[in-house]
Amino acid sequence: MVPLRKIFSNRLIAQFQVRSMPLSVLRKFTSHSTDLKEIMAKKIYEHRKVVKEFREKYGSKVIEEITVDQMYGGMRGMKCLLTETSELDPEEGIRIRNRTLPECLEQLPKAQAGEQPLPEGIFWLLMTGDMPTYEQAKSLSQQWAEQAQLPPHVLTILNNFPPNLHPVARFAAAITACNTESVFAKAYSEGVPESRYWEFTFDDAMSLIAKLPTIAATIYKNMNHQGSSVCVVDPAKDWAHNFASMLGNENHKFIEFMRLYLTILSDHEGGNVSAHTAHLVGSALSDPFLSFAAGMSSFAGPLHGLAVQV
Repeated sequence: MVPLRKIFSNRLIAQFQVRSMPLSVLRKFTSHSTDLKEIMAKKIYEHRKVVKEFREKYGSKVIEEITVDQMYGGMRGMKCLLTETSELDPEEGIRIRNRTLPECLEQLPKAQAGEQPLPEGIFWLLMTGDMPTYEQAKSLSQQWAEQAQLPPHVLTILNNFPPNLHPVARFAAAITACNTESVFAKAYSEGVPESRYWEFTFDDAMSLIAKLPTIAATIYKNMNHQGSSVCVVDPAKDWAHNFASMLGNENHKFIEFMRLYLTILSDHEGGNVSAHTAHLVGSALSDPFLSFAAGMSSFAGPLHGLAVQV
């Protein structure tokens, strides 16, 4: 599948952007505040107006013809998705918010005494389009550390899987079980207005990201170290450093590798199987835990993530 933005000519996009700038370049809302949710509220308010105007102007535009072979071929090559966070170019590689990967690695904030970027920084960039300060990235480290603990029932599930169950299957099951923590599901059941859906989705996403290293480390320990417990999350450490610690490796080079690895793999456009699956499930208003778990289940397929697992 091909992201929708690739189908418009550069001239058409340029003409529209003269009057309506996208979320990634709404610089007047750039802030040194460490409250990401507050910054997102301002940007989303403005971006909704941009989208409304764009659809009014180009909503009836025909994108392309679709062939029967494309339908039978699993939507291959069909231009049917919109993604703003990243773009995968066959020649240049991936761009994050219109920045090349080398530019991101150079400009993103680093851990103190570290040379590799903090994954928290790339998350801030993906969400806002703005390059964060060290303080902004560090604020995410602290928020994620505070929410990293797993509910008791999730730990019970993780510790009782059969030994032959694939790690990705364990991962998806544990994430699904975290659905009990969804504030979006609760807010929706209470009738929160649609205009506020994003707020609770954001809260769930933050909680989910915080818990992923704990889930992954628990699976690793259960499969490779006779179920030894993971260490307590340290709020003074960044996300990748805490993950390395939970895996039992405090080597500085390994910690730096995890920071780089998690940064590089933070986003991969919207058209691959796992990202598309998460979007599709989310469109049914499933909460982020269920949507991400569905994406991970698709990632386990031998034609997707399983192909690169060893």
